[in-house]
Amino acid sequence: MMKKLTLSLMAAVGLFSLAAQAEESGVDLIKRGEYLTQAADCVACHTTKDGKPFAGGLAFKTPMGTLYSPNITADKETGIGTWSDEDFLRAVHEGKNKEGQHLYPAFPYTSYTLLKDDDVKAIKAYLFSLPPVHQQNRENEMPFPFNQRWGMWFWNLVNFDSKRFEPDTAQSAEWNQGKYLVEGLGHCGECHTPRNITMGMKDGKPYAGTEVDGWTAFNISSDKKAGIGSWSKGDIVQYLRSGHVSGKAQAAGPMAEVIENSTRHLTDADLNAMATYIQTLKPQADSSVTKSRSDWGHESTSVDNLRGVPFKASQETDGARLFLGNCASCHSFGGQGSQDGYYPSLMKNSVVGAQTPNNLVNVILHGVSRKTNDGEVFMPGFADTLSDKQIATLSTYMFKEFGAQPVLNVKDKDVKDLRGE
Repeated sequence: MMKKLTLSLMAAVGLFSLAAQAEESGVDLIKRGEYLTQAADCVACHTTKDGKPFAGGLAFKTPMGTLYSPNITADKETGIGTWSDEDFLRAVHEGKNKEGQHLYPAFPYTSYTLLKDDDVKAIKAYLFSLPPVHQQNRENEMPFPFNQRWGMWFWNLVNFDSKRFEPDTAQSAEWNQGKYLVEGLGHCGECHTPRNITMGMKDGKPYAGTEVDGWTAFNISSDKKAGIGSWSKGDIVQYLRSGHVSGKAQAAGPMAEVIENSTRHLTDADLNAMATYIQTLKPQADSSVTKSRSDWGHESTSVDNLRGVPFKASQETDGARLFLGNCASCHSFGGQGSQDGYYPSLMKNSVVGAQTPNNLVNVILHGVSRKTNDGEVFMPGFADTLSDKQIATLSTYMFKEFGAQPVLNVKDKDVKDLRGE
């Protein structure tokens, strides 16, 4: 009798231990899934401004029409609550939904196809651990023939290669981890690689830079002039962590969102791995670029003579006056910025030293808002206070005083187009 009781107690303890281990394993899986979801920046595309996380509805305006991101919460009616692991794997790896219909490549399955099965399942486990959000998906606004999903079969034939990540045995473990993060989870090439005529990524120009939603996604290849080949590994890590590298770059717009939602949450080991891999990207030279965009600029003295001089209405479109009235109080009269670097210098600044006006004009229009692990970086936008002509004049003045040569001459229409009204 005593022997049976002892065996029963041992069995009960064993079952309790197994249950505890299973529960702990589930918690670990969800925690890992949360980290991977941040690395993949899923929230950026599947959440509207002031909307509930992952409930979808964000608009993507493309040359083929407007797409809306779907609800990927665990709601069984409007989300993906009925999806199995196999359904989720097929979507991430193959670009097909539960019903087998093709997804549009605004969802970067062309990069996510590299993800390991276990990582994809961990992401699903995390999403399913969150409260379901009952929110209907919006219908895409795409004209014929782009609204025919079966047509994606032809697009995939040209632009998509379904394959999982395979480590390069000739490279270090850190390099391979960096490649997995940059090429797969981080899908960096989706924004930084030019598109071909079918809107697929150009095979011959990886990371050579392109335009995304009116912003320039810069060349981040290892070319020392056109890319970021002059950046140290520490510079890249610092930028991915905070969005700020003194004398080189400050993140705004879509890249600020990437840092806020994704890269600032990554471990030091993963950020260093990404930097290691990025430093080995094939150089993508540009014969028109004679110097790195962060090497241009010098201190300006053009506004010194205006200090204390009464303003005249006829000077409302004078570049120096506009700079003095709207920029100098933070960035200083000579453009040096603040000593602590919170207000960046306008010289040795990749936005002002660029060969395209988009990012500078967008920053003046919309400002900067970037949460980091050390606080929030903020600059107000001037879309409501300055006209297209004033912003064009101010931008041209800044390019002339602090930027690349030859000077970019910003037109009123350039500002109007980026304003998007």
